[in-house]
Amino acid sequence: MSDGCAGPALGIAARLRARETTARAVTEAALARIAARNAEVNAFTAVLADRALARADAVDARIAAGEAVGPLAGVPFAAKNLFDLEGIPTTAGSRIRRTAPPATRDAFLVRRLEAAGAICLGALNMDEFAYGFTTENSHDGPARNPHDTARIAGGSSGGSGAAVAAGLVPVTLGTDTNGSIRVPASLNGIWGVKPTYGRLSRHGSFPFVHSLDHVGPFARSVADLAAAYDALQGLDPEDPAQAPQPPEAVTPGLGAGIGGLRVAVLGGWFGRQQSAAARGAVTAVAQALGATATVDWAMAEASRAAAFLITSSEGGALHLPTLRTRLEEYEPLIQDRLLAGALLPAAWVNQAQRVRALARESMRALMADWDILLAPATPVPATPIGQEMLELDGVQVPLRPSMGLFTQPISGIGLPVVTAPVPRAEGALPIGVQLIGRPWTEALLFRAAAALEAAGVCAAPVAPAFAAGAV
Repeated sequence: MSDGCAGPALGIAARLRARETTARAVTEAALARIAARNAEVNAFTAVLADRALARADAVDARIAAGEAVGPLAGVPFAAKNLFDLEGIPTTAGSRIRRTAPPATRDAFLVRRLEAAGAICLGALNMDEFAYGFTTENSHDGPARNPHDTARIAGGSSGGSGAAVAAGLVPVTLGTDTNGSIRVPASLNGIWGVKPTYGRLSRHGSFPFVHSLDHVGPFARSVADLAAAYDALQGLDPEDPAQAPQPPEAVTPGLGAGIGGLRVAVLGGWFGRQQSAAARGAVTAVAQALGATATVDWAMAEASRAAAFLITSSEGGALHLPTLRTRLEEYEPLIQDRLLAGALLPAAWVNQAQRVRALARESMRALMADWDILLAPATPVPATPIGQEMLELDGVQVPLRPSMGLFTQPISGIGLPVVTAPVPRAEGALPIGVQLIGRPWTEALLFRAAAALEAAGVCAAPVAPAFAAGAV
């Protein structure tokens, strides 16, 4: 169901407005594809067929009545299973919350997409309570990478990445605390955006780390990603962390090119501990954007360390009451990390917050001279499910935390990032590059992303084994 460079989502909406198809037909086709192919990638944990068809019929009724429909009319989407979906428990990938009361209304971002005419088809697999980079969930099973189903889909929004890369839906919602949008986007070879901290409302999403949690969409084209991002805008008084920035529409600027944009490559921390694939992807993007300078952010490693401590402390504190009584029901991969975080000395956390503030100021000074900085999104392409260690620069390191080597320092200071997928030689796995901007400059990042897509340097086709019949 692709529509060329416009992207599959906008193609669907255009055909609906032209009355070449119906929202029910699109929804039925998407549900059929999920039923036929989801078992191969394990992206969906709940499919809401009745809800989706009822809302599709409502969209069709509005079109038949001559009423205006939104820019995403009839577009199927799905949400990471820590977003509230009315009528089902918000499990956040856990066993413990499977008996929680059903959500009484949809999360804010789900409501925003449906107000734009999109149709939610269900909930998506994730690392338990968003604490991970691989989505090897012990309760729901691992999300599998559509480019090679023996490999990870990344995390914690692994189901969100896999669902788009497999063509099950053209748009998904994810969250990003330390890299949970950017890592799956990189490993699944799709586009993703982590907006500026506070840009989009998190209300109705199960928290992980209040001071670091971000939310955002995935898609297979820049135009689709921008349309979803635009639809998600809106001030929400129920998220106290949301900054009072005016809504920003990035779509009109997609054709503006990169004239005048100052782009540099991040070196130092970001130039080490990476595979040849990651290095080659950054080089290709840098050449396409005319980036010849390499700059060093001296506080990158310290920023990552601060984010580690803040994550551990806030995550542990959030779960401590439940850990005291239901420890063994937690995912084995996070039990010790949550307990350790709950026991961190307050002085360490206070120092981490001071380091975080210094890192933010040092990056602000660095970016006074640059509009966009480039860095790998992950150190390597997708690794086999179950792999525990990774060799980087000749040293064996734990795989799971190392997937966030280059994303975590940026999350800690809340900068916006578009992850650009870089295809590789036939048969090789994709990998992503971070386009990093100053706060509130998402529009510039989308301009650069559109230029990369137009030049053929970055692209996010459906994984070849899933291309037939993709939504």
